[in-house]
Formats: sequence, structure tokens, C-alpha cells
Amino acid sequence: MNSFKDLGLSDDILISLEQMGFVTPTEIQHRAIPKLITEKPDFIGLAQTGTGKTAAFGLPLIQFLNTKIRHTFALILAPTRELAQQIGKELENFGKNKKGLSIQVVYGGTPITSNIRALKNQTPHILIATPGRLQDLIDRKAVKLDQLEILVLDEADEMLNMGFQEDVDKILEYTPEEKVIWLFSATMPPEIRKIIGTYMESPYEVKIHSESKTNENIDHKYIYVSRHDKEAAIKRVLDYLTDFYGVIFCKTKMDTQELAEYLEKEGYRAEPLHGDMSQAQRDAVMAKFRNRTTPILVATDVAARGIDVDSLTHVVHYSLPENPEYYTHRSGRTARAGKKGTSLAIVTPQEIGRIRYFEKSIGIDIKHIKVPLQSQMYSKKLEKWTEKVIHTDTIELSEELVDKAMEHFTELSKKDLVERILALEFNKLYKKVEKDDLNLPFNADKSTMGKGKFETVSKKDRHKSHKGDERDRMSNPHMDTFYINIGKIDNIHPGILVDLLSGHAGLHKRQIGDIEVHKKHCLVEVDKKFSKFLESGKVLKYKGRRIVIKKETHK
Repeated sequence: MNSFKDLGLSDDILISLEQMGFVTPTEIQHRAIPKLITEKPDFIGLAQTGTGKTAAFGLPLIQFLNTKIRHTFALILAPTRELAQQIGKELENFGKNKKGLSIQVVYGGTPITSNIRALKNQTPHILIATPGRLQDLIDRKAVKLDQLEILVLDEADEMLNMGFQEDVDKILEYTPEEKVIWLFSATMPPEIRKIIGTYMESPYEVKIHSESKTNENIDHKYIYVSRHDKEAAIKRVLDYLTDFYGVIFCKTKMDTQELAEYLEKEGYRAEPLHGDMSQAQRDAVMAKFRNRTTPILVATDVAARGIDVDSLTHVVHYSLPENPEYYTHRSGRTARAGKKGTSLAIVTPQEIGRIRYFEKSIGIDIKHIKVPLQSQMYSKKLEKWTEKVIHTDTIELSEELVDKAMEHFTELSKKDLVERILALEFNKLYKKVEKDDLNLPFNADKSTMGKGKFETVSKKDRHKSHKGDERDRMSNPHMDTFYINIGKIDNIHPGILVDLLSGHAGLHKRQIGDIEVHKKHCLVEVDKKFSKFLESGKVLKYKGRRIVIKKETHK
């Protein structure tokens, strides 16, 4: 099938797609739409963000819909405000030639009274919602789902990761048994399988292989530095990459806020994006990012869901994600629409084993590159600055103004003048005392040590040089590792754990190192100087349950 017309879509939808510039369906659209239109089965679509899945479920929804009905025909649940908004905009565009179509989007962070008024004025044919807000509206009897025909769960894995399992279960209780469920997810954890087994009947499954779709135009790289040099390393990278326009990913909301504030203080145009921000703040940040007023977005994985920005040059993993699926999600933000892009990970000795695991799981080669030396960074900044000066348009300057300036500089030689102009631009940099070489050594890679360039180390030498690195994971000599008896099954993620430990033991985020979240437990590194606060004997409870914290011993 080479066009949307071949998929069996109606004329009004085809006209909308043509007006939007849609020409060729993506793989998920090609495989899902004909099945959903002709058979309307329970459906599972395994596909990454950016593969076109909104159209895969949105076009059949609009085609099925009879706009003469006065009840909610379809409900789409999405994990974040951004994704819900994005789905709403796309469906409105798909259905703009369908007379009488009503679509409403409801999400947290906005006055619920506005949602209630809008729903009272007109019952939407398609309702798009985040789980928490929808549950609140159901509790206030502002939404009726008793005649619902189709339920779409988009980014289902992320909904469960964010702790919406209970809300989803409650919402499903208010829907008819005979409805059809279309579930879209990037991964298939046990919790998703549980939903499928409980609520779906013989679902038809389509799986899009992410490695062929997401990574083919992405150059995967990593730098290898001490955990204490990460901030200096990200600055060097940003200074060296003069065309940087991308997203820097952090693990927690606190990390995101602090890194963005640090970069802003250091003179970079960076903004944070995380769940503690209001909707107005998020919209303002995204507006500046889209028009490149702010070229650097520092975000959590959750906040970045639903962001659809083309032409990103880089994705940076400031904190490595927990699994290869999230690495692929993040990396897929760049290299959109056939363009090239770079995924760069900042890796510490404790994380090198995870990079190896990602390579093996995804089937890619993540190349090691060197962080530029400080002298190289200065040279790059000078090159960028001089190019800017040379190409600056002076057409609006009057001769009189230029002559007056020349009079003031009469006593200075050309060299003196250049030195003073350079001082204005670079004094701030030279006053900062930093290590020249931030790279950690590769014992078996003598040929590349000390060169300090953005150069690649061969895969063969890299594996030899890192022999034994996996044993070092979670064994930093400056940190103690603690076992905590809560994990993924408790909907725990690093951000929650940091907040718990901060409140329990008064720890600051900088005193907490790497966090590993497993199915039933977590491993957390804490600075040895402060680990005594976790051994104080105080009882920690989470959701009414007593939490066990034990120091791990490394043999």
C-alpha cells in the first residue's frame, strides 16, 4: 500500500490528510488502520513515540463516528497533559471535514470548573483525558461513559509507570463491558499484560520494531567521566557543539530543575520541563523551545512525553535511563523526518555496564568519544565568536559613530584592541578553574589517551578496556549502597525515592548517587559522609507500609 487511499479511509478524511500534507502511511498506520476499519477488534499496537500511532487509532475513530449521536463514542486516555493536547490537535485536523464532530481535551493543572462547564454545554463525541483529571470528573458526575464504544489507552506503559494503575482500573468500571479497547504501548511489562488479560478479548497485535524505525539515522555516542565532572562535561559539550538544539534528559524533577538553573547561571539558554510546573509555565517553555529562543530543554522522561519537535540535533542522556526502551524513546526525539541526529550519553564508571546492556538489547554500537580539552573548547568558542563578528551586518552604523569610536581607540594597537575585545568575551571563562582533561582513562587504549578530541575508540579495544567495569556498578568507593524493600511493583521511580529519603533522613539530592529500581526492591547509593542518617533507626513508611533499609556489603 503506497497511499492513505489504499487503506479504506473515507473521502472526508482523505481530503483532511491531503490538506495536512500526509502522503504515505507509516508502518503502524499501514498495518493497523485496515484491520481496525474492517473488523473493529480489540487491538494492541507496540510502537515507539514518533511512529505515527495517533493517526493509526485516530483515523479509524473518526471514520466510525456518527456525529448525530449525543453521547461520548470514544475515550482516549493519555499519561500527560502534553500528549493529551497533541492528540486533540491532531484529531481536530483529521476530522475538520467531518460535519458536527465534537472533541474535548481535559487534563490536570487547569481549573476543573472550566472542564465541567464545557462538558455540560456539549457532550463530546471523542473525549481525550489524563487519568487523574478524568477520575475527578467522574467523581463529580460530570462525565458519563455508559455508552462508550471505543476506549484507547495511549502510552499505556507510561501511564502505569506514573502510578495511574488504580485510576485506570476505576475508570474501566464506568465503561460498558461490550466496548472495544485499543491499547498502544512502547513496551510490554507484566502490568500491561494484566490489563490485556483482564479487559481484552483475543486482541489483534501489531509490533513495530523500534531499532529499524528509530535508530537508523541516529549517531549513538557516549563520553566517560567521573560523576563529579558531569556538570563540567556537559558545558564542554555544549560549547563544542555550536549548533546544539536538543533535549537533555535527567532522572528526577529535582535534577532537571537544578541542572537547568545551573546552565542558565553559566550563560546558556536553557529551560526546565518537569511535572511540578504549571500548565502555563510548560506552555511558555515549549513556545520558547519551538522557536529556538531557548535551544536547550532540560526534561524528565515523563514531561517529554507528547513533545513533538522536529529538527532536534541532539539528545543528551545526562542521567542514563533505567532500561533500553527508554533509551530508544529518548534517542528517537532526534533524527525525525529522515534527518540525521546524535544521541549522547554521559556515562560514569558505575553506569558503563548499562551502556553495554543497551548496545546488546537494542542492537546498536554506542561509540566512545573524548570530551574536548579546555584549550580545544576555547578554540571552538573563538572560532564561533570570530565568525559571528566577521558576518555581523554594519549597514545601520553611521560614519560619525564609527569615527568617534576610532578616536577613542587611537592609542591602542590592533593587537591591544583585539585583546580587550577578547577579554570582554572570555574573561568569565578564564576565571573558572577546571580540569583540562575530564576524560577517565582507558587502560587498554593507550593510543587515544590524552588527545582530548571528539574521537571514536574502537569497539574491540573498548570492550577490552572496560573488562570488569560491570562489577564496579553500584560500588563507588565514596558511596555506601543501601537495599530498600520497595520497587517497580509499588510504582516506585527514582524521583519518588529521592523525595522519600530526603524527607526521612534530611538528605540532599547531591548526597544521593545512582539508583537502581528493580521489581521488588531498590539499590541506592548514599555519600559515605551522610549514610549514617539512613541508619539512624527511624522508621520509614510508604503508603502505610514499613520500609526496610539495609546497608549492602560488597564482597
